[in-house]
Amino acid sequence: MASRLFGLSGLSRLSRFRAVAVCALPVVGLFAVAVFAPLPFSLAQPGMTADVLGENKGDPVITISGAKARETSGQLRMTTIEATSPDTDVSLGDVLDGWFRTDRAVMPRDSVYPSGDSVKEIEKYNAQEMKKSQDTATEAALGQLGGKPDDIEVTLKLADVGGPSAGLLFSLGIVDKLDGDGSGGDLTGGRVIAGTGTIDADGKVGAVGGVALKTQAARRDGATVFLVPKAECSDAESELPKGLRLIPVTTLKGAVDSLVALEKGKGSVPSC
Repeated sequence: MASRLFGLSGLSRLSRFRAVAVCALPVVGLFAVAVFAPLPFSLAQPGMTADVLGENKGDPVITISGAKARETSGQLRMTTIEATSPDTDVSLGDVLDGWFRTDRAVMPRDSVYPSGDSVKEIEKYNAQEMKKSQDTATEAALGQLGGKPDDIEVTLKLADVGGPSAGLLFSLGIVDKLDGDGSGGDLTGGRVIAGTGTIDADGKVGAVGGVALKTQAARRDGATVFLVPKAECSDAESELPKGLRLIPVTTLKGAVDSLVALEKGKGSVPSC
């Protein structure tokens, strides 16, 4: 068939095959090296979630003094992703495997970890970002309620989690414990609400990344509603688990208003 197709004699076919085979050896070698050589990526998957209205490893996530905290029902679950450590080698085979899986994501290592930092430096940085996030979340929540930081003291404690992406959920948890829906009801309406998003002192919600994996973690842990930074709606929709409703948010006030509208069945609840 080959001789008919290409018009080659038996001898010339054999010579050509040998030439191709010899020339292909370096290519095969390079491909093998590429498959097993470490690449500047991290592999991520859905991580743990934690109810900020409850306890984490035996300690309340939110403790309030200087004001009476409400008894709440329902849950407000912050979400995370788990990524390979910065010193873990990721090969081309790992990347290709992650590319075709919906429960994995391939992310540039620099987008997950500050480039060039050691593991200890990264852990320290993430802890600092979490502390900043907690302080800002408290300020945003008290601003939403019209309170003064001098009157109310809020302590936030969440073990083994770093970074700023739980800011929105921390703020919502504080609001729910101090004011609920504003009329005595729970902000959650008894539901399991999950979400993600940074927050600044003025209550503006920021994008975080990894939302498609976080929606999977949320649904796995019982959430039926997921609050997502509006700018990341399309990412959240890309692998949205069945039974999980997306609510886009841009501000803390907007998130509160949406949850109240959802609870009371009155007013509009935005969607992606």
